[in-house]
Amino acid sequence: MTKQMAGRQMNISRRGFGLGLMALGLGACSGGGTSTSLPRTAGGLPADLRPVPNAAYDAWVAGFRQRASAAGINNSTLNTAFRGAGYLPGVIKRDRNQTEFKRSLEDYLSIAASDERISKGRAAYARHRGTLNALEQTYGVDAEIITAIWGLESFFGERRGDVPVISATSTLAFDGRRGAFFEKQLIAALKILQNGDISAARMTGSWAGAMGHTQFIPTSYQAFAVDFTGDGRRDIWSEDPSDALASTAAYLARNGWTRGLRWGREVTGTAAASGTLVQPQAGGPKFAVTSNFRAIKRYNNSDAYAIGVGHLADRIGGGGPLRSSFPPDANGLTKDDRILLQKRLTAKGFDTGGADGVIGPNSETAIRAYQQSRGLPATGTPSPALLRELG
Repeated sequence: MTKQMAGRQMNISRRGFGLGLMALGLGACSGGGTSTSLPRTAGGLPADLRPVPNAAYDAWVAGFRQRASAAGINNSTLNTAFRGAGYLPGVIKRDRNQTEFKRSLEDYLSIAASDERISKGRAAYARHRGTLNALEQTYGVDAEIITAIWGLESFFGERRGDVPVISATSTLAFDGRRGAFFEKQLIAALKILQNGDISAARMTGSWAGAMGHTQFIPTSYQAFAVDFTGDGRRDIWSEDPSDALASTAAYLARNGWTRGLRWGREVTGTAAASGTLVQPQAGGPKFAVTSNFRAIKRYNNSDAYAIGVGHLADRIGGGGPLRSSFPPDANGLTKDDRILLQKRLTAKGFDTGGADGVIGPNSETAIRAYQQSRGLPATGTPSPALLRELG
């Protein structure tokens, strides 16, 4: 059967709360056209992710301690966990601004399988080949797939998140928009501390509590994390990624992964395709996918994410780029056009922060600045006319 989406863009949501809440690696390394920056304190965190006084939050924590005690958390763990913890206004800001955003599959893959990510992925695979091969033998999950998830979730461990998990999950639980969910995550995080897997000071992650090399939320950590190194702790935060990679393999194995079965493949021409045919972007490449594609989606329920993992895994394993082309975007520009537009803007002093063909906040700001400098309406929208004018 064929599943198509009508438009040229697709919804890519991190709201499903599978394992990785934030795809830190994808968000933090999303190319020159898409990255943004925030004011940061001397400690490395943005200023709004540092605790601020909040009497209502303090009162909530006092009440929560009773519920935590009833759930089996001892006073020593509670006292240690909340020492230095506090209300983080930036967590609420990010949660309120978290919307389903539209991004074409072409843009998504430009980020997920960028030249830099492929190069780093191959290097990471080579560096940890022994561990990855052992995981493949133990769990049946392809070593390249494990590596690709690592790459999308934390850019191979470079961006694991440094927000204290107790502060983040307690702030979100107190806020109440998804209070029950995040109180459950907070209880799970406290149980992890009580078990001795990690100290409160080292338990850091994304603003929404996703942790470690492959971005486990606390309840998923409890269910699937593995002590692969045998040191008595399931340490997904360590510089050594072994436990985190093993935990990812265990997660996939317990969520339907079939040993020896590919995730899928690109289908070109009129070749027969076995499996389910998906075409997330109208006019773009088609993929024949298997049950292992669906297993990847248990990590993040998005066709784009699963294709990104599968394609990055193929590239890490030595495969080539996609053979099918993508259609021009809604503004009539191809990816090559968008790259050229970014290069020309930067050359004229309107820095897009790189030339990846993905038109994001940096590129839009540069376009507006250029338009203002020429007395044009500052729309921030790329177009063939703008590209010609820049030439």
